[in-house]
Amino acid sequence: MIIKVVLTIVFLAIMIGVGIYSRKQARSVDGFVLGGRSVGPWLTAFAFGTSYFSAVVFVGYAGQFGWKYGLSSAWIGIGNAVIGSLLAWLILGKRTKLMTQHIESRTMPDFFGTRFGSQGLRVVASVIAFIFLIPYTAGVYKGISTLFEMGFDIPYEYCVVIMALLTAVYVILGGYKATAMNDFIQGIIMLFGIVAVIVAVLASQGGLTEAVNKLAAMPGDDGQTGVFASLFGPDPFGLLGVVVLTSLGTMGLPQMVGKFYSITDEKAIRRGTIISTIFAFIVAGGCYFLGGFGRLYDPVIAENGKIAFDSIVPAMLVQLSPVLIALVVLLVLSASMSTLASLVLTSSSTMTLDLIYRDKKSQPGEVEEGSIDDIVSEKIERRKVVIMRVLIVFFIVISLMIALNPPTFIAQLMGISWGALAGAFLAPFMLGLYWRKATTASVWACFGWGVGLTVINMIAGNPINPINCGAIAMVGGFPVVLLVSLFTPKMPAAKVDRMFACYKKKVKSEE
Repeated sequence: MIIKVVLTIVFLAIMIGVGIYSRKQARSVDGFVLGGRSVGPWLTAFAFGTSYFSAVVFVGYAGQFGWKYGLSSAWIGIGNAVIGSLLAWLILGKRTKLMTQHIESRTMPDFFGTRFGSQGLRVVASVIAFIFLIPYTAGVYKGISTLFEMGFDIPYEYCVVIMALLTAVYVILGGYKATAMNDFIQGIIMLFGIVAVIVAVLASQGGLTEAVNKLAAMPGDDGQTGVFASLFGPDPFGLLGVVVLTSLGTMGLPQMVGKFYSITDEKAIRRGTIISTIFAFIVAGGCYFLGGFGRLYDPVIAENGKIAFDSIVPAMLVQLSPVLIALVVLLVLSASMSTLASLVLTSSSTMTLDLIYRDKKSQPGEVEEGSIDDIVSEKIERRKVVIMRVLIVFFIVISLMIALNPPTFIAQLMGISWGALAGAFLAPFMLGLYWRKATTASVWACFGWGVGLTVINMIAGNPINPINCGAIAMVGGFPVVLLVSLFTPKMPAAKVDRMFACYKKKVKSEE
């Protein structure tokens, strides 16, 4: 216990210390939200990865889908690395950086409002982001607190409150730069932690070969053996739905896409692509591979008589040595605090910049440098930062209330959140970067599609599994935008040309 407490205190002290160190760079809006748009490849790549993988993955998804699909759940981690990281950086990285800087966009709702010429889109997008980031945040709280309760024997409620307070402190102090620096530290812990935990768990089962043999001997629901050690598991189509939701979704989530706004240049994007992909292979692949052995341990039965999926991974780890348990706690604490920081910063910035302060911006190329409309007073900038800090507290309190009485498993909370957000945002954001003919009406239609499908399914009692529903919402957004754009008024060609002119400029790179 002394080892666990000391390591945790040192870790938390470092996180808060980074927040204090970064506070000078968090006085302006660009500094607080984007780190001055000058964050390097290593910090950005680790910020992307640590925001992607949290206790939701390590505790919730690895436990539930490892139990359901066995070793084939490792495909989820591979999909996360190839689609959610590699393709996300290749498809979105450069274009997002160039266009958002060109049109002076600081948030995803701001992008929709400026790119498609509609303040209504900007407002509605910010409301969607704020509402549907909350269940995801609650899921993260639940995951880390479940493991903390196991490692320190502290009641769940106390763990949740402590997590909320500590995350709020360093985000409020240092903004995005503090978040990115802490993400790098936390990412290093995650890389070493997941490898050490996998080795320890397999060793406790007699090694990799013996563990796989034990898993292969277990019968599936149909009584057949070998399914949990097979290549595609007992339900390949269900597995595909999880891969789509957890991989494709990153390209439509504001807290993930926002990382491309702040990176320095094209060279940094290329390096960041490689770093982020390797990180995802190790962390996500390791998490799901570890979860695939969950059936070798006695399941925890909840009060309703069903398996408590969120307790599967903690049950696998409880027999480890105190030092390894301390490492696991730091691993999940690192993953979760980085994700929480990204979520609360994204939510507060969209509410502040897209609802409370909606600056009127001229089109790219129309405003001369130094014009009165292009200058924001320092007083107003500081006021915006103060409001964002207040909203961070507000957002944390709401998600904390949900986390104290979570309505469902972590995986379902994430399915609802990612399904609505990426279902609404993914297609119009990606096509908005590449396709000149996307229309304002098509974005409205996709907002209605993503949110409508998720909410109706939830109200109807989830006749479609929330995971599969989220995957359908994401993929279905593309035909919605394409078809509606064919039959609705196009945006003025000159206006679109000015926005896409950024891609013709030579990208400024560091010497």
